[in-house]
Amino acid sequence: RAAGGGGNLQISKSFRDPLLCSMLRFLLGLLLVEAVFCTTYFKETFGSDWEKTWTPSSKKSDYGKWKLTSGKFYGDKEKDQGIQTSQDAKFYAVSASFDEFSNEGKDLVIQFSVKHEQNIDCGGGYVKVMPTTDAAQVDGDSKYYVMFGPDICGATKKIHFIFHYKGKNLLWKKEPRCETDTFSHVYTAIIKPDGTYEVLVDQVKKESGTLEEDWDFLKPKTIPDPNDKKPKDWVDEAEMADPEDKKPDDWDDEPEQIADPEATQPDDWDEEEDGKWEAPMISNPKFKGEWKAKMIPNPEYKGVWKPKEIDNPEYEADDNLGKYTDVGSVAFDLWQVKSGSIFDNVIITDSLDEAKDFYKETNGATKDGEKKMQEEKEAEERKKEEEERKKREEEEKKSASEDEDDVDEEEEDDEEEDDKKDEL
Repeated sequence: RAAGGGGNLQISKSFRDPLLCSMLRFLLGLLLVEAVFCTTYFKETFGSDWEKTWTPSSKKSDYGKWKLTSGKFYGDKEKDQGIQTSQDAKFYAVSASFDEFSNEGKDLVIQFSVKHEQNIDCGGGYVKVMPTTDAAQVDGDSKYYVMFGPDICGATKKIHFIFHYKGKNLLWKKEPRCETDTFSHVYTAIIKPDGTYEVLVDQVKKESGTLEEDWDFLKPKTIPDPNDKKPKDWVDEAEMADPEDKKPDDWDDEPEQIADPEATQPDDWDEEEDGKWEAPMISNPKFKGEWKAKMIPNPEYKGVWKPKEIDNPEYEADDNLGKYTDVGSVAFDLWQVKSGSIFDNVIITDSLDEAKDFYKETNGATKDGEKKMQEEKEAEERKKEEEERKKREEEEKKSASEDEDDVDEEEEDDEEEDDKKDEL
Protein backbone atom coordinates (compact mmCIF):
# COMPACT_ATOMS: atom_id res chain seq x y z
CA ARG A 1 0.00 0.00 0.00
CA ALA A 2 1.24 3.55 -0.63
CA ALA A 3 1.87 5.68 2.44
CA GLY A 4 2.05 9.49 2.39
CA GLY A 5 2.68 11.65 -0.59
CA GLY A 6 6.15 10.33 -1.32
CA GLY A 7 4.75 7.33 -3.13
CA ASN A 8 7.07 4.85 -1.36
CA LEU A 9 5.64 1.34 -1.30
CA GLN A 10 5.18 -0.03 2.20
CA ILE A 11 4.86 -3.79 2.78
CA SER A 12 1.80 -4.85 4.75
CA LYS A 13 2.67 -6.03 8.23
CA SER A 14 1.49 -9.55 7.47
CA PHE A 15 4.09 -9.78 4.66
CA ARG A 16 7.10 -8.53 6.58
CA ASP A 17 8.18 -12.04 7.64
CA PRO A 18 11.51 -12.65 5.82
CA LEU A 19 10.93 -16.41 5.48
CA LEU A 20 7.47 -15.92 4.01
CA CYS A 21 8.78 -13.33 1.58
CA SER A 22 11.57 -15.68 0.50
CA MET A 23 9.10 -18.48 -0.13
CA LEU A 24 6.87 -16.20 -2.20
CA ARG A 25 9.84 -15.02 -4.25
CA PHE A 26 10.91 -18.64 -4.80
CA LEU A 27 7.45 -19.73 -5.98
CA LEU A 28 7.17 -16.69 -8.23
CA GLY A 29 10.59 -17.52 -9.64
CA LEU A 30 9.50 -21.06 -10.45
CA LEU A 31 6.46 -19.77 -12.30
CA LEU A 32 8.58 -17.32 -14.26
CA VAL A 33 11.10 -20.03 -15.14
CA GLU A 34 8.31 -22.29 -16.36
CA ALA A 35 6.82 -19.50 -18.43
CA VAL A 36 10.14 -18.39 -19.91
CA PHE A 37 11.84 -21.72 -20.56
CA CYS A 38 8.97 -23.94 -21.75
CA THR A 39 9.36 -24.25 -25.51
CA THR A 40 6.96 -25.45 -28.16
CA TYR A 41 9.08 -26.41 -31.13
CA PHE A 42 6.25 -27.25 -33.52
CA LYS A 43 2.47 -26.94 -33.52
CA GLU A 44 0.03 -27.69 -36.34
CA THR A 45 -3.78 -27.63 -36.54
CA PHE A 46 -4.01 -27.89 -40.36
CA GLY A 47 -5.78 -24.86 -41.74
CA SER A 48 -6.31 -23.93 -45.38
CA ASP A 49 -2.65 -22.93 -45.72
CA TRP A 50 -1.26 -26.22 -44.42
CA GLU A 51 0.69 -26.86 -47.64
CA LYS A 52 2.93 -23.86 -46.83
CA THR A 53 4.31 -25.88 -43.92
CA TRP A 54 3.97 -29.48 -45.10
CA THR A 55 5.57 -30.87 -48.25
CA PRO A 56 4.67 -34.22 -49.85
CA SER A 57 7.63 -36.42 -50.72
CA SER A 58 8.54 -36.86 -54.37
CA LYS A 59 10.93 -39.74 -53.72
CA LYS A 60 8.38 -42.05 -55.38
CA SER A 61 6.03 -41.21 -58.20
CA ASP A 62 3.06 -43.17 -56.89
CA TYR A 63 2.64 -41.81 -53.37
CA GLY A 64 -0.96 -41.40 -52.22
CA LYS A 65 -2.54 -37.95 -52.20
CA TRP A 66 -3.40 -36.02 -49.02
CA LYS A 67 -6.49 -33.84 -48.75
CA LEU A 68 -7.69 -31.33 -46.15
CA THR A 69 -11.00 -32.36 -44.59
CA SER A 70 -12.99 -32.61 -41.37
CA GLY A 71 -14.28 -36.00 -42.45
CA LYS A 72 -17.78 -37.42 -42.46
CA PHE A 73 -18.42 -36.40 -38.85
CA TYR A 74 -16.84 -33.86 -36.55
CA GLY A 75 -17.40 -31.68 -33.51
CA ASP A 76 -16.30 -28.44 -35.14
CA LYS A 77 -15.87 -28.34 -38.91
CA GLU A 78 -13.00 -25.84 -38.81
CA LYS A 79 -11.19 -27.09 -35.70
CA ASP A 80 -11.42 -30.73 -36.77
CA GLN A 81 -9.83 -30.20 -40.18
CA GLY A 82 -6.83 -32.45 -40.75
CA ILE A 83 -5.00 -34.11 -43.60
CA GLN A 84 -6.56 -37.34 -44.82
CA THR A 85 -5.21 -40.27 -46.81
CA SER A 86 -7.41 -40.43 -49.91
CA GLN A 87 -6.34 -43.41 -52.07
CA ASP A 88 -6.44 -47.10 -51.17
CA ALA A 89 -3.37 -49.34 -51.18
CA LYS A 90 -0.82 -46.53 -51.24
CA PHE A 91 2.31 -45.35 -49.47
CA TYR A 92 2.08 -41.83 -48.04
CA ALA A 93 4.86 -39.44 -47.09
CA VAL A 94 4.55 -35.79 -46.07
CA SER A 95 6.77 -33.79 -43.72
CA ALA A 96 7.41 -30.40 -42.16
CA SER A 97 10.60 -28.83 -40.80
CA PHE A 98 11.27 -26.40 -37.95
CA ASP A 99 14.20 -24.88 -36.09
CA GLU A 100 16.49 -27.63 -34.83
CA PHE A 101 16.56 -28.32 -31.11
CA SER A 102 18.11 -30.68 -28.58
CA ASN A 103 16.08 -32.38 -25.90
CA GLU A 104 19.06 -32.83 -23.61
CA GLY A 105 18.08 -32.05 -20.02
CA LYS A 106 14.42 -31.49 -20.98
CA ASP A 107 11.26 -33.46 -21.55
CA LEU A 108 10.40 -34.31 -25.13
CA VAL A 109 6.63 -34.43 -25.64
CA ILE A 110 5.22 -35.66 -28.96
CA GLN A 111 1.45 -35.49 -29.43
CA PHE A 112 -0.97 -35.80 -32.35
CA SER A 113 -4.46 -37.03 -33.16
CA VAL A 114 -5.64 -39.59 -35.71
CA LYS A 115 -9.16 -40.59 -36.73
CA HIS A 116 -9.60 -43.86 -38.66
CA GLU A 117 -13.10 -43.00 -39.82
CA GLN A 118 -12.84 -45.60 -42.63
CA ASN A 119 -12.70 -48.35 -39.97
CA ILE A 120 -9.15 -49.19 -41.01
CA ASP A 121 -8.26 -52.82 -41.67
CA CYS A 122 -4.55 -52.50 -42.38
CA GLY A 123 -2.38 -49.42 -42.19
CA GLY A 124 -0.19 -47.17 -40.09
CA GLY A 125 -1.29 -44.17 -38.06
CA TYR A 126 2.03 -43.04 -36.60
CA VAL A 127 4.27 -40.00 -36.74
CA LYS A 128 8.05 -39.82 -37.15
CA VAL A 129 10.25 -37.23 -35.45
CA MET A 130 13.45 -36.81 -37.43
CA PRO A 131 16.65 -34.83 -37.91
CA THR A 132 16.25 -32.02 -40.42
CA THR A 133 15.41 -33.85 -43.64
CA ASP A 134 14.79 -32.78 -47.23
CA ALA A 135 11.01 -33.16 -47.50
CA ALA A 136 11.20 -34.21 -51.14
CA GLN A 137 13.42 -37.17 -50.19
CA VAL A 138 11.44 -38.55 -47.25
CA ASP A 139 10.60 -42.26 -47.54
CA GLY A 140 10.57 -45.42 -45.46
CA ASP A 141 14.37 -45.53 -45.39
CA SER A 142 14.79 -41.99 -44.06
CA LYS A 143 16.48 -41.75 -40.69
CA TYR A 144 14.18 -40.91 -37.79
CA TYR A 145 14.73 -40.60 -34.04
CA VAL A 146 11.28 -41.58 -32.75
CA MET A 147 8.37 -43.31 -34.46
CA PHE A 148 5.20 -43.24 -32.39
CA GLY A 149 1.52 -44.04 -32.87
CA PRO A 150 -1.03 -46.73 -33.70
CA ASP A 151 -0.50 -49.54 -36.19
CA ILE A 152 -3.38 -51.79 -37.27
CA CYS A 153 -3.26 -54.78 -39.61
CA GLY A 154 -5.38 -57.87 -39.07
CA ALA A 155 -4.76 -59.18 -35.57
CA THR A 156 -2.07 -56.53 -34.96
CA LYS A 157 -3.58 -53.57 -33.13
CA LYS A 158 -0.79 -51.94 -31.17
CA ILE A 159 0.94 -48.67 -30.37
CA HIS A 160 4.37 -48.41 -31.97
CA PHE A 161 7.11 -46.63 -30.06
CA ILE A 162 10.46 -47.00 -31.80
CA PHE A 163 13.78 -45.29 -31.00
CA HIS A 164 16.80 -44.87 -33.23
CA TYR A 165 20.07 -45.71 -31.47
CA LYS A 166 23.52 -46.23 -32.94
CA GLY A 167 22.27 -47.03 -36.42
CA LYS A 168 19.42 -49.32 -35.33
CA ASN A 169 15.67 -48.83 -34.89
CA LEU A 170 14.70 -50.42 -31.59
CA LEU A 171 11.23 -51.90 -31.13
CA TRP A 172 9.30 -51.41 -27.90
CA LYS A 173 9.19 -54.61 -25.84
CA LYS A 174 5.65 -53.73 -24.81
CA GLU A 175 2.71 -53.87 -27.23
CA PRO A 176 -0.22 -51.94 -25.71
CA ARG A 177 -3.41 -52.09 -27.73
CA CYS A 178 -4.31 -48.98 -29.72
CA GLU A 179 -7.80 -47.55 -30.22
CA THR A 180 -9.68 -49.30 -33.03
CA ASP A 181 -12.95 -47.37 -33.39
CA THR A 182 -13.69 -44.61 -35.93
CA PHE A 183 -13.37 -41.60 -33.60
CA SER A 184 -10.44 -39.21 -33.14
CA HIS A 185 -7.88 -40.25 -30.55
CA VAL A 186 -4.88 -38.36 -29.23
CA TYR A 187 -1.56 -40.15 -28.68
CA THR A 188 1.08 -38.59 -26.43
CA ALA A 189 4.66 -39.75 -25.83
CA ILE A 190 6.67 -38.20 -22.99
CA ILE A 191 10.42 -38.89 -22.94
CA LYS A 192 12.07 -37.59 -19.79
CA PRO A 193 15.73 -36.66 -19.24
CA ASP A 194 16.06 -39.18 -16.40
CA GLY A 195 15.52 -42.07 -18.85
CA THR A 196 11.85 -42.71 -18.02
CA TYR A 197 8.84 -42.34 -20.29
CA GLU A 198 5.05 -42.30 -20.37
CA VAL A 199 2.49 -42.95 -23.09
CA LEU A 200 -0.95 -41.37 -22.91
CA VAL A 201 -4.04 -42.03 -25.02
CA ASP A 202 -6.67 -39.31 -24.81
CA GLN A 203 -4.73 -37.89 -21.83
CA VAL A 204 -4.97 -41.15 -19.87
CA LYS A 205 -1.76 -43.01 -19.02
CA LYS A 206 -1.48 -46.21 -21.02
CA GLU A 207 2.11 -47.25 -20.27
CA SER A 208 5.25 -46.08 -18.49
CA GLY A 209 8.69 -47.38 -17.61
CA THR A 210 12.37 -46.85 -18.34
CA LEU A 211 14.07 -46.69 -21.70
CA GLU A 212 16.82 -49.09 -20.64
CA GLU A 213 14.41 -51.79 -19.47
CA ASP A 214 11.80 -51.54 -22.23
CA TRP A 215 14.11 -51.24 -25.27
CA ASP A 216 17.33 -53.03 -26.15
CA PHE A 217 19.48 -49.90 -26.12
CA LEU A 218 22.26 -51.55 -24.12
CA LYS A 219 23.77 -54.94 -23.49
CA PRO A 220 22.33 -56.61 -20.37
CA LYS A 221 23.95 -55.56 -17.09
CA THR A 222 24.45 -59.18 -16.03
CA ILE A 223 24.88 -62.48 -17.85
CA PRO A 224 24.82 -66.16 -16.76
CA ASP A 225 28.26 -67.21 -15.50
CA PRO A 226 29.65 -69.53 -18.23
CA ASN A 227 31.91 -71.20 -15.65
CA ASP A 228 29.16 -72.01 -13.18
CA LYS A 229 28.20 -75.71 -13.25
CA LYS A 230 25.18 -77.51 -11.86
CA PRO A 231 26.11 -79.50 -8.68
CA LYS A 232 26.04 -83.25 -9.12
CA ASP A 233 23.58 -83.68 -6.27
CA TRP A 234 21.18 -81.05 -7.63
CA VAL A 235 17.64 -82.45 -7.78
CA ASP A 236 15.53 -80.84 -10.49
CA GLU A 237 12.64 -83.33 -10.59
CA ALA A 238 9.66 -81.56 -9.02
CA GLU A 239 7.79 -84.85 -8.44
CA MET A 240 8.68 -88.41 -7.58
CA ALA A 241 6.96 -91.81 -7.46
CA ASP A 242 5.33 -92.40 -4.08
CA PRO A 243 7.48 -95.10 -2.40
CA GLU A 244 4.53 -96.16 -0.24
CA ASP A 245 2.16 -96.69 -3.16
CA LYS A 246 1.73 -100.42 -3.93
CA LYS A 247 0.35 -102.19 -6.97
CA PRO A 248 -3.04 -103.84 -6.25
CA ASP A 249 -2.95 -107.68 -6.21
CA ASP A 250 -5.56 -107.94 -9.01
CA TRP A 251 -3.90 -105.36 -11.28
CA ASP A 252 -2.61 -107.88 -13.82
CA ASP A 253 -5.62 -110.20 -13.79
CA GLU A 254 -7.04 -108.84 -17.03
CA PRO A 255 -5.18 -109.38 -20.36
CA GLU A 256 -4.67 -106.50 -22.81
CA GLN A 257 -6.83 -108.21 -25.49
CA ILE A 258 -9.75 -110.63 -25.43
CA ALA A 259 -11.79 -112.56 -27.99
CA ASP A 260 -14.71 -110.50 -29.27
CA PRO A 261 -17.69 -111.91 -27.34
CA GLU A 262 -20.14 -110.66 -29.97
CA ALA A 263 -18.40 -112.26 -32.92
CA THR A 264 -20.03 -115.38 -34.43
CA GLN A 265 -18.73 -118.02 -36.79
CA PRO A 266 -19.83 -117.35 -40.38
CA ASP A 267 -22.41 -119.80 -41.79
CA ASP A 268 -20.16 -120.78 -44.67
CA TRP A 269 -17.17 -121.55 -42.44
CA ASP A 270 -15.70 -124.99 -43.26
CA GLU A 271 -13.34 -126.26 -40.54
CA GLU A 272 -11.82 -128.83 -42.91
CA GLU A 273 -10.87 -126.11 -45.38
CA ASP A 274 -10.65 -123.02 -43.17
CA GLY A 275 -9.42 -124.58 -39.93
CA LYS A 276 -10.84 -124.07 -36.50
CA TRP A 277 -12.72 -120.76 -36.29
CA GLU A 278 -11.58 -118.29 -33.65
CA ALA A 279 -13.21 -115.04 -32.73
CA PRO A 280 -11.16 -111.89 -33.59
CA MET A 281 -9.30 -110.21 -30.72
CA ILE A 282 -10.34 -106.80 -29.43
CA SER A 283 -9.01 -104.46 -26.74
CA ASN A 284 -10.02 -105.48 -23.28
CA PRO A 285 -11.94 -102.64 -21.62
CA LYS A 286 -10.95 -104.05 -18.21
CA PHE A 287 -7.22 -104.00 -18.96
CA LYS A 288 -5.49 -101.48 -16.67
CA GLY A 289 -2.19 -101.13 -18.47
CA GLU A 290 1.22 -100.82 -16.91
CA TRP A 291 0.99 -99.99 -13.22
CA LYS A 292 2.79 -96.86 -12.05
CA ALA A 293 3.02 -95.46 -8.58
CA LYS A 294 1.28 -92.12 -8.11
CA MET A 295 3.45 -89.01 -8.18
CA ILE A 296 3.99 -86.87 -5.11
CA PRO A 297 6.01 -83.66 -4.51
CA ASN A 298 9.71 -84.39 -4.28
CA PRO A 299 11.02 -83.23 -0.88
CA GLU A 300 14.55 -83.01 -2.33
CA TYR A 301 13.52 -80.76 -5.22
CA LYS A 302 15.66 -77.61 -5.39
CA GLY A 303 14.02 -75.91 -8.35
CA VAL A 304 15.22 -75.33 -11.89
CA TRP A 305 18.95 -74.81 -11.79
CA LYS A 306 20.32 -71.67 -13.34
CA PRO A 307 23.89 -70.46 -13.43
CA LYS A 308 24.56 -67.46 -11.21
CA GLU A 309 24.53 -64.01 -12.75
CA ILE A 310 27.75 -62.04 -13.10
CA ASP A 311 28.50 -58.54 -14.35
CA ASN A 312 28.51 -58.37 -18.12
CA PRO A 313 31.93 -57.13 -19.25
CA GLU A 314 30.33 -55.79 -22.46
CA TYR A 315 27.78 -53.64 -20.63
CA GLU A 316 28.32 -49.91 -21.00
CA ALA A 317 26.03 -47.43 -19.29
CA ASP A 318 24.70 -44.54 -21.36
CA ASP A 319 23.06 -41.51 -19.79
CA ASN A 320 22.00 -40.16 -23.18
CA LEU A 321 19.32 -42.68 -24.10
CA GLY A 322 16.47 -40.95 -25.95
CA LYS A 323 18.44 -37.72 -26.27
CA TYR A 324 18.92 -36.11 -29.69
CA THR A 325 20.76 -32.92 -30.59
CA ASP A 326 19.37 -32.00 -34.02
CA VAL A 327 15.63 -32.71 -34.11
CA GLY A 328 14.28 -30.67 -37.02
CA SER A 329 11.54 -32.47 -38.97
CA VAL A 330 8.29 -34.33 -38.40
CA ALA A 331 6.67 -36.68 -40.92
CA PHE A 332 3.77 -38.96 -41.61
CA ASP A 333 5.38 -41.80 -43.57
CA LEU A 334 3.13 -44.84 -43.77
CA TRP A 335 1.23 -47.43 -45.80
CA GLN A 336 -2.55 -47.90 -45.84
CA VAL A 337 -4.68 -50.56 -47.54
CA LYS A 338 -7.96 -48.75 -46.88
CA SER A 339 -7.50 -44.98 -46.92
CA GLY A 340 -9.43 -42.41 -44.92
CA SER A 341 -7.35 -41.68 -41.80
CA ILE A 342 -7.28 -38.02 -40.71
CA PHE A 343 -4.20 -36.68 -38.90
CA ASP A 344 -4.43 -33.48 -36.89
CA ASN A 345 -3.25 -31.39 -33.95
CA VAL A 346 0.47 -32.10 -33.92
CA ILE A 347 2.59 -30.61 -31.15
CA ILE A 348 6.23 -31.15 -30.20
CA THR A 349 7.23 -29.43 -26.98
CA ASP A 350 9.22 -29.78 -23.78
CA SER A 351 6.17 -29.16 -21.59
CA LEU A 352 3.47 -31.71 -20.85
CA ASP A 353 1.28 -28.89 -19.53
CA GLU A 354 1.59 -27.17 -22.90
CA ALA A 355 0.50 -30.39 -24.66
CA LYS A 356 -2.41 -30.82 -22.26
CA ASP A 357 -3.59 -27.25 -22.86
CA PHE A 358 -3.34 -27.85 -26.61
CA TYR A 359 -5.51 -30.95 -26.21
CA LYS A 360 -8.13 -28.96 -24.28
CA GLU A 361 -8.23 -26.35 -27.06
CA THR A 362 -8.55 -28.93 -29.86
CA ASN A 363 -9.73 -32.53 -29.50
CA GLY A 364 -10.82 -32.07 -25.92
CA ALA A 365 -13.18 -29.31 -27.02
CA THR A 366 -14.68 -31.18 -29.99
CA LYS A 367 -14.75 -34.88 -29.06
CA ASP A 368 -18.28 -34.86 -27.62
CA GLY A 369 -19.66 -33.08 -30.68
CA GLU A 370 -17.84 -35.52 -32.97
CA LYS A 371 -19.40 -38.49 -31.19
CA LYS A 372 -22.85 -36.89 -31.26
CA MET A 373 -22.67 -36.22 -35.00
CA GLN A 374 -21.53 -39.77 -35.70
CA GLU A 375 -24.40 -41.19 -33.63
CA GLU A 376 -26.90 -38.99 -35.47
CA LYS A 377 -25.51 -40.08 -38.84
CA GLU A 378 -25.73 -43.75 -37.83
CA ALA A 379 -29.32 -43.23 -36.70
CA GLU A 380 -30.16 -41.61 -40.06
CA GLU A 381 -28.51 -44.47 -41.94
CA ARG A 382 -30.44 -47.06 -39.93
CA LYS A 383 -33.68 -45.20 -40.62
CA LYS A 384 -32.89 -45.03 -44.33
CA GLU A 385 -32.01 -48.74 -44.44
CA GLU A 386 -35.27 -49.60 -42.67
CA GLU A 387 -37.29 -47.50 -45.12
CA GLU A 388 -35.55 -49.15 -48.07
CA ARG A 389 -36.19 -52.60 -46.57
CA LYS A 390 -39.90 -51.90 -46.17
CA LYS A 391 -40.06 -50.53 -49.70
CA ARG A 392 -38.42 -53.70 -51.08
CA GLU A 393 -40.84 -55.89 -49.12
CA GLU A 394 -43.85 -53.97 -50.48
CA GLU A 395 -42.53 -54.24 -54.03
CA GLU A 396 -41.94 -57.97 -53.58
CA LYS A 397 -45.46 -58.44 -52.22
CA LYS A 398 -46.91 -56.45 -55.11
CA SER A 399 -44.90 -58.47 -57.63
CA ALA A 400 -45.98 -61.74 -56.02
CA SER A 401 -49.64 -60.63 -56.10
CA GLU A 402 -49.38 -59.73 -59.80
CA ASP A 403 -47.81 -63.12 -60.54
CA GLU A 404 -50.73 -64.83 -58.78
CA ASP A 405 -53.21 -62.81 -60.85
CA ASP A 406 -51.39 -63.83 -64.04
CA VAL A 407 -51.54 -67.49 -63.02
CA ASP A 408 -55.28 -67.23 -62.29
CA GLU A 409 -55.91 -65.65 -65.70
CA GLU A 410 -53.93 -68.40 -67.43
CA GLU A 411 -55.92 -71.06 -65.60
CA GLU A 412 -59.21 -69.40 -66.59
CA ASP A 413 -58.09 -69.27 -70.22
CA ASP A 414 -57.16 -72.96 -70.08
CA GLU A 415 -60.57 -73.85 -68.62
CA GLU A 416 -62.41 -71.89 -71.32
CA GLU A 417 -60.39 -73.63 -74.04
CA ASP A 418 -61.18 -77.05 -72.50
CA ASP A 419 -64.90 -76.18 -72.39
CA LYS A 420 -64.87 -75.29 -76.08
CA LYS A 421 -63.16 -78.60 -76.91
CA ASP A 422 -65.83 -80.48 -74.90
CA GLU A 423 -68.62 -78.69 -76.83
CA LEU A 424 -67.07 -79.72 -80.11
